[in-house]
Amino acid sequence: MQQLSEWAKTQSAKAIGFARRSVAVRAAYLALVAVLSLATVFAFLPKIHASSDQSETQQKLTDQDAARKLYADKIGKTYNFAFGPKNISTPGNAAVVGDTFLQPDTFPTADYCGHCHQEAYHQWRQSLHSNSFRTPFYRTSVNILIRTKGIEFSRHCDSCHNPIAVLGGGLTQDSLVDRKFDQDGLTCTTCHSVQKLQSTMGNGGYVMGVPAVLVDENGVRIPGLVPDSEILAHLDRHSKAVMQTFYRTPEFCSACHKANLPNPLNGYKFIRAFTAYDEWQNSKFSQRNPLTFYQADFTTCQGCHMKRAANALKEPGAKNGTFASHRWTAGNTAVPFYYGFDEQLAKTVEFLKTGNYLNVDLFAIRKANDDKLIAPLGSTPFTLAPGDVIQTMVVIQNKNIGHSLIPEVRDLYEAWVEFVVTDSDNKEIYHSGFIKPNGMLDERAHSFTNRPVNTEGTFVDNHKVWTIHSVAYDNTIQAGRSVLVRYEFRIPTTVKGAVKITARVNYRHLRQSYLNNVFGEDHVLYPVVELASRTRTLNIGENPATAPERNDNADWMRWNNLGISYLDQLQYSDAVQAFAQVVKLRPDYTDGYTNIGLTNIEWEKYGSARASLEKALELNPGNARALYYLALVERRAGHYDAEVEDLKKVLAQYPQSRDARRELGISYYQQRRPQEAMEQFEALQAIDPDDLAAHYNLSLLYRRMGMKDKAKEQSAMFVTKKVDPGAPTYSLDFLRKHPEISIESVPWHMHTDMPHTGVSSGGEQ
Repeated sequence: MQQLSEWAKTQSAKAIGFARRSVAVRAAYLALVAVLSLATVFAFLPKIHASSDQSETQQKLTDQDAARKLYADKIGKTYNFAFGPKNISTPGNAAVVGDTFLQPDTFPTADYCGHCHQEAYHQWRQSLHSNSFRTPFYRTSVNILIRTKGIEFSRHCDSCHNPIAVLGGGLTQDSLVDRKFDQDGLTCTTCHSVQKLQSTMGNGGYVMGVPAVLVDENGVRIPGLVPDSEILAHLDRHSKAVMQTFYRTPEFCSACHKANLPNPLNGYKFIRAFTAYDEWQNSKFSQRNPLTFYQADFTTCQGCHMKRAANALKEPGAKNGTFASHRWTAGNTAVPFYYGFDEQLAKTVEFLKTGNYLNVDLFAIRKANDDKLIAPLGSTPFTLAPGDVIQTMVVIQNKNIGHSLIPEVRDLYEAWVEFVVTDSDNKEIYHSGFIKPNGMLDERAHSFTNRPVNTEGTFVDNHKVWTIHSVAYDNTIQAGRSVLVRYEFRIPTTVKGAVKITARVNYRHLRQSYLNNVFGEDHVLYPVVELASRTRTLNIGENPATAPERNDNADWMRWNNLGISYLDQLQYSDAVQAFAQVVKLRPDYTDGYTNIGLTNIEWEKYGSARASLEKALELNPGNARALYYLALVERRAGHYDAEVEDLKKVLAQYPQSRDARRELGISYYQQRRPQEAMEQFEALQAIDPDDLAAHYNLSLLYRRMGMKDKAKEQSAMFVTKKVDPGAPTYSLDFLRKHPEISIESVPWHMHTDMPHTGVSSGGEQ
């Protein structure tokens, strides 16, 4: 039956002027239609009766509408509308033009597009998009969801992983939908049929159109297959059908690279899952946030993950001899390794090992019972002796990643610090972050992961996200920030010559316990990739100052990154002293003074903050970052007009600043200027639809202005999105059960295999 249906559509696509065909052809067609589904009948039968004055395009649109309605009515009779009569994708957010089901066979296959776009097809076939649904890594988790709660709940995941199944009505009990499209995941025409975006809410925040590869002379989309000859004759109209300007924006990526766990999925409340888009928007690469520690040129998601390169195969989409990569290389080594996609795996490893994303700095050491910090290493002479107990401070900077390390599902992906100390004979003295023989990571390693837990205080080990109620800790490094990791070891008394210390950041796409969940314990080890590393040799005796290596940051930046790390670990006194070293080395560096001001604000020393912020503005009048923090100082001092003016100046430069919109809204609210406050919070919601301050304040403002329905809506969103005050109980329960990793939840902690050594835990400057 399916083969006959495909044959009928192929013949129809090639036909010209079907209404003028011979009686014999018409009869043959009608005989074939008798054995096809009613949807196929209505897709082609009306062409026979088309009046001569109707355009072929209009007739095709009419046919498509009739066929779609018939299909939707058929699917709707047995579809499980568990979340409302019109909610075909809930708990996901996928939407479709026409608000009803689309026939899966209206999506041209990737093979069809690959006739001409050979390079794109070749790259896509090995990509994660192509394999978004079928991999055992994805199926293991989603199948548990289906078995546990029902197939209708998988619409949450598949709104991104398999949109055709969702919008085609396939995710329901006893579905009759032919799921042959599962093997192709996200095809060319799933992405290239998106007609507009919803707000950046994620979970499939797109609006899918009826697939088309050509528009007519009036720009009207022509549904269905079109002969290659027609496309080649009208390339401009082909481009209009399959390209939208927003495809090149990060907002397009946000439709799926941002996710939450909504109440319809977990029966509990809204919980953030991952926010790669928000992380980019808050990074230096977006140029939308004035508060970043460093600046950079504007770069989109596509600028990193779809880099242009020369194409080896035929590719009409290439421009000036280069083509935007449809591999979407990122961090997934598991899928190409599993399928034997050697080319994709090599490209992914090459991408990860580029070497400019992270900076690993062996910044300082301290000796036991000595408060003196020997820093920065390399620029400061020192002496060592056998038997010394050494604390090493490793600063890891997320230098050029446009999102966090790790982004997205941190409970599955695994990046960690491996720290090794060896003697001159290469014998290990201390080792943290090693892989055990069974493939498991050393539980004492400093990993950039998280630990979501359920109501039993148990790690959600199988990615059963609908059971998550709390997160015990989250050690990710946000874009542009740094983390300080401390290690302690004793130099053996027998050591002579020198010891060598190495810190490296390793990455593997899936942690071993999840791979064991998928395959059982008897499987090959999956790739581990070194992202960045740094090695230093510490001599027993004198250690003079040495010249920096090629990839070392300048000393002022090394101190700056240390200050950022201290700030995030709530060590405000040490942060101020580190930033003071920055301005000592670079007295012209505006952000050095701003960082001192920021630290004092977080330390609630507003008076101390003012002087450094004013110094920053003296160096760089109008600096948006300094103005923002000065506005907070003015608020504390009761200078409300100055506070508003400073924030308005920030927004004049950065109109998409979430923080400035939020604070200006609060300023207006406190000054009883409700209309202006409402405008700011509404603008904030347009940037971040999940902002809690916007929900809360708009609920109050709308109520005061008599807008009761909108107030009720905002209040409900605030209630479900705010943190459950009881949730940390589950985290504490988990941490009590796992003392070996509980220190990861503490901002300041030490990695060591030594008993108490007497090393001071006080200030580090």
